Amino acid sequence: MGRKTKITKEMIMEAAFELLEEGGISAVAIKSIAAKLGCSTQPVSWQFGSMVELKKELYFYAGQKLYSIMPEKMAGREALEAFFVSGVCYISLACDHPKTFRFLNVDDPLETIGADIIGDNSIFAMPFDEESTVKLAEQYNVPPEKVGAAVRDTVIYTHGLAVMMMFDNYRMPKEVVCRMVYDMGVKMLKEIGIDPGERDVDKIIQSV
Repeated sequence: MGRKTKITKEMIMEAAFELLEEGGISAVAIKSIAAKLGCSTQPVSWQFGSMVELKKELYFYAGQKLYSIMPEKMAGREALEAFFVSGVCYISLACDHPKTFRFLNVDDPLETIGADIIGDNSIFAMPFDEESTVKLAEQYNVPPEKVGAAVRDTVIYTHGLAVMMMFDNYRMPKEVVCRMVYDMGVKMLKEIGIDPGERDVDKIIQSV
């Protein structure tokens, strides 16, 4: 008899992620994961116990798969350019991975990972892109709370555009949307006394 393949947690997560990419979170089930792996449902159930736990793990696994590209793209850039690049990456993820993007950024996280992890605070009370806020405050000698508010409003605007780009019927050319993100970021920063100056926006977009 042939040797049976051991079904690992990583294999289950990767199969679940592929199903999420293909059909959204509704396509992710213990039976569909088992079918994709060519095994019974037992190994999947044994690893996670329930779909609730599996989806919780998938939330963080999918987030790592998608967002791990951002630090690489932002590395070596000065503060403002790095912040803009993070917005371009976010828009690109919504366009290129719409079903996973929806699971991570549009569906209610309380149903997936639970209040015990999220806590009681409103998302609007949390720091938005804290690293960018610190770098911009240091580079332009502006109080962090002012920079934080500008960054927050730019991130919220970017998220709204990304959600629109997630749906094919609402899409505009990606380059146009990325420039909109840049223009909004510049507007917000100028209001607090930061002048980004002239930049080759198209070159930055293409580099991402």
